[in-house]
Amino acid sequence: MATGVARADDVTLRLPAPTGPHHVGVTALHLVDEHRADPWPDEAGAPRHLVATVHYPSRDVRDRPVAPHLTPAVAAVLPHFHQPLPATGVAWGATLTHSRTDAPALPGRRPVVLYSPGLADPRALGTTTAEELASRGYVVVSVDHPGETMAVDVPGRPAPRLFALPGDPSTDPRLYRDVIATRLADTDLVLDRLERWAAGGNPDADGRALPADLGRSLDLRRVGLYGQGLGGTIAAEAMHEDTGRRVDAAANLEGFLDYHPERPGQDGELLPVARHGVDRPLLLLGTEGFQDDRYRRAWSAVLAHGCARQHVIADANHWALTDHAAVVPQLHAAGLVDDAGRDALVGPIDPAVSVPTVRRHVVSFFDRHLR
Repeated sequence: MATGVARADDVTLRLPAPTGPHHVGVTALHLVDEHRADPWPDEAGAPRHLVATVHYPSRDVRDRPVAPHLTPAVAAVLPHFHQPLPATGVAWGATLTHSRTDAPALPGRRPVVLYSPGLADPRALGTTTAEELASRGYVVVSVDHPGETMAVDVPGRPAPRLFALPGDPSTDPRLYRDVIATRLADTDLVLDRLERWAAGGNPDADGRALPADLGRSLDLRRVGLYGQGLGGTIAAEAMHEDTGRRVDAAANLEGFLDYHPERPGQDGELLPVARHGVDRPLLLLGTEGFQDDRYRRAWSAVLAHGCARQHVIADANHWALTDHAAVVPQLHAAGLVDDAGRDALVGPIDPAVSVPTVRRHVVSFFDRHLR
């Protein structure tokens, strides 16, 4: 386990700055669903708690502290979930973002997009794209799903909540379905609480004071969903199940669109979004290194319905759709990740290409459908 204690010669990683015209503020939300029991063993029967990060355009960031990229809890465990990341030689907790904590919001009505990360991944791994969207006028709500996230600090809990699934969803089809159902319910909770916030209430379970003008800036007539890995699966399926039409567009950054097969060698049942399609815009954004027959089968099914479009990034692999696009090449240049490790995580693609490519596809998609 990484100690979290940085040495003087440890590498400090840097994230690319957002390129939009606005300063970026950031705040946190603690959300509780008193009517839904947490399904995972470490909190079984307790109310479901979520923690989210909100990035938004700010009118003034002076005297506001720069937010760190990772919490100490995530910094300590990240290399052990994302091998071959090095556990030593890196000051994992020292990376700073380009967002200022609790800065006042820039007045004006803003489209809102929700971000869900990959299985076990913390919401922080989507910071680079979230900051880009916020710098261009969006409010971005990135959600952790406690119990299936590697580590998350839940207010009121004496220690970080760690990964607690009772098995491996990639080999347990029933558990995989349960994870999907839990995340879909989590997404509904976030949308409900955003409606409360936009109506003048305080959605934070602890009643924490939130940045001035931020609630009034939420334009819930323009809502998008996006996510990476399992989070992309949820973005697509949540829009399909959104009978109340609260969601206008969704982007799936390389999430499966089928259930895991019940027996080896079988095809898994397609998710409803792949079987029936959607009547709203859906972006499928993938990487050349991670696509396989399973993806092609399910993605082709949803593409056949006409409201989806696809782009696959050449020379890239799965986590090039996250902050690892910028981070892993720095580790590679420092000799802390070898060629095979870099290729397995992000591919050989240059971060000067991968980062703006992902940002451009996500931003232009939401600009087209939420502006």
